[in-house]
Amino acid sequence: RSSDLSQMKTLVYSNIQEGIKHYYDDLDFKNILDFVQEQFECCGGDDYTDWKANHYHFCNGTGPLACGVPYTCCVLEKASTGVKNTFCGYRTLDKERLQLSEVIHVRGCVHAISLWFKDNFGT
Repeated sequence: RSSDLSQMKTLVYSNIQEGIKHYYDDLDFKNILDFVQEQFECCGGDDYTDWKANHYHFCNGTGPLACGVPYTCCVLEKASTGVKNTFCGYRTLDKERLQLSEVIHVRGCVHAISLWFKDNFGT
């Protein structure tokens, strides 16, 4: 069973990494990754810093997305109006996890999805 879980984690991680690289080039990847990050309250594969692999988000970039993460990584405020601040992930990739815990989800989606599988399928 542990090898099945390990294989699943590897598959999820490689798909998330591909999704991050091609986030703005492939609408299907983007929609799936957005859904996963919102539903599982996670960001990236191992953690939020995986977004540095996207050429729009890497920290040496010059655009408005540089050194940030997509808004689907953001923590929604408890008293939220339902309107998302789409720039909440702005300049988050050069900050430490502890500074970000109330701004974005720092936990990676591989971990979040594997916990969900354990809870729901006992693997």
